[in-house]
Amino acid sequence: MKNKSILYIGLAATLTFTNACTKLDENAYDQLLTDDFYNNKTEVLSAVLRPYTHANAWVTPAGQDGWWRAAELSADQLAWPTKGRHGEDGGKWKRFHYHSWTVDEGGLNQAWSLMYWGMGLCNDPIENIEKRDIATMGITQVEKDAYLAELKLLRAFHYLKLMDLWGNIPVVTKVGEPAKPETMPRKDVFNFIEKEIKENIALVPKLSKDMMGRMSQAGAYAMLVELYLNAEVWTGTARWDDCIAAADKLINSEAGGQNGAMALDPNIVDQFKPDNNLSKEVIFSIAYDYKVANFAGGWPSEFYHFKQQEIYGGGRNGNNGIVLVPGVYNTFEAADKRKSDWLLIGPMVKFTDGVSPVLASEEYDGQQLTFVDNIQKNKSGSTVSNMSEGEENSGVRFNKYKLGNQLAGPNDIPAINPNYNNTDWNIYRLTWIYFAKAEALMRKSGGTANADAVALINESKKRSYTTADWTNKAYTTATLTLNELLAERGREFIFEGFRRADLIRFGKFTTASWWDHQPSSVTRELYPIPQRQRDLNSNLAQNPGY
Repeated sequence: MKNKSILYIGLAATLTFTNACTKLDENAYDQLLTDDFYNNKTEVLSAVLRPYTHANAWVTPAGQDGWWRAAELSADQLAWPTKGRHGEDGGKWKRFHYHSWTVDEGGLNQAWSLMYWGMGLCNDPIENIEKRDIATMGITQVEKDAYLAELKLLRAFHYLKLMDLWGNIPVVTKVGEPAKPETMPRKDVFNFIEKEIKENIALVPKLSKDMMGRMSQAGAYAMLVELYLNAEVWTGTARWDDCIAAADKLINSEAGGQNGAMALDPNIVDQFKPDNNLSKEVIFSIAYDYKVANFAGGWPSEFYHFKQQEIYGGGRNGNNGIVLVPGVYNTFEAADKRKSDWLLIGPMVKFTDGVSPVLASEEYDGQQLTFVDNIQKNKSGSTVSNMSEGEENSGVRFNKYKLGNQLAGPNDIPAINPNYNNTDWNIYRLTWIYFAKAEALMRKSGGTANADAVALINESKKRSYTTADWTNKAYTTATLTLNELLAERGREFIFEGFRRADLIRFGKFTTASWWDHQPSSVTRELYPIPQRQRDLNSNLAQNPGY
């Protein structure tokens, strides 16, 4: 069993305490928990933990229109094309891909509502804990201060991701006050977030097993790294030295670690397998424990084929949705282990015997399911390739995170995985911090890599190659250019939610072409404030270009 007892003391209560995250109230600013709830430590802790279970709905690819879809499906690596009779969905995926979204997008409105609801789930316990004395709640003053700081940091995380997508947003710190908040300029939102983090970072515990899946000092420093890495885009003023200083807090393990001193994992699988709670490099994650709380990640619905369970020996299938944009697969070298371990391509066989074919059920019904690196109607011989021309088997598939297996493999190898369906979804990991520091070092030097930047990227990249292959694959100060860093970021962090922000920071999001996507207007670097929200709140100013 995973060592997540502290996190799940309150989780069982949390899951029965509030409604499911799919029920959205139109007024996202005034989500209220009961006022008569903070009578003992268990109740207090369940209120503190509630925003984490809700975050699953918007910050991970959980089958809902949250931050993750908006952060990835508008970029150059992933797409949800129409495949035969499946996946048209009113054209919503095409509008993401072609940057043709409108102010009336239901998905963007849902993302806004989910994220502000989560913010409200931070504000409410902050107010309730602040106004109660410690004896009434059955906690100590140190615990009270730590809970409040944790919630304020988590609230800052919500605002960071809201600012990422929309830039200029309302900031609300009290439930329902004001009823119609005004839009705050992005620079001011940035300053609010930075202030909240700095004021509270020392009041929360360092990362440890007990803080797994919760906002700790390590998570707070990771937020600062993200803020400062994107500061030039988000505020107009670069903060490279601040980015480096915050990154060093994590690289030097000054903010704790969930399994001893924080360090890069020795391989490319420990961070993404069912017992990735044992990873040394995970900083902040959405933590799941299917056994204890019947709480599991929703990402199979986004990535898995209709018959995926036969491929991995589990019990969950998906909507045959998100695939790699054609050509992304070949940005990985043949010797790169990430290509074989994190991606699925070619003929699929059943996990239980490793031989029997998994059979397709649509255009190739009865034939072996074979994933291909193109999106076109191959059965009819067509070479037209765009978001409307997919088939059941179109596109290279996700295999980065592993659920484990409920069934044994051939000759019981591998055996049934006791941690099946427990895989945590990482929000920040140390590898990302290494890359952020390397980029900051390069940008300080006009885009040129120094020895420190090269060492940071090589320390990560070498895990993807055998010792024999690595000799010819290491970067040098000459070969690690900014364009190459962006490409390596794409390979290392594929599926992890950072690609849109990366492309914006590197000046590619609205200027570059990929597959059938053409350059768009610079105003598309921000999403429109949902019209439904503006109808409810006349104080919300629309972003430029909409």
